[in-house]
Amino acid sequence: MRARTTSFIWMAAALATAPAWVHAHDYPTSERVTYVESCMRSFPGGHYELLNKCSCVIDRIAQEVPYDDFVTMSTAANANSIGGERGSYIRDVEPLQVQIRKFRQLQAQARKSCLLDAPH
Repeated sequence: MRARTTSFIWMAAALATAPAWVHAHDYPTSERVTYVESCMRSFPGGHYELLNKCSCVIDRIAQEVPYDDFVTMSTAANANSIGGERGSYIRDVEPLQVQIRKFRQLQAQARKSCLLDAPH
């Protein structure tokens, strides 16, 4: 009985001190890779430096929002730049604009914490 209690205590301590990414929401690997590739194209710098910084950004975002919310916010942010009448369907919907602002703020905070300067 004592061995089980000791094991449980060690397991609980390990989980409590685990890195933050362990507690992050689960994003598909392909989505993380796509985000990192896009991020690396948007910023100047060396390959390995950007790989680490951009990976850090998506990890920070994953800590904050579930994957489904990320998809909604990032899709709306990307669609917001569509010109003409089609784009007005996104620009004229206030709840989507709220999501876009939240996403951009989340990205800015993640970039800052990962030491990633403003894109060119």
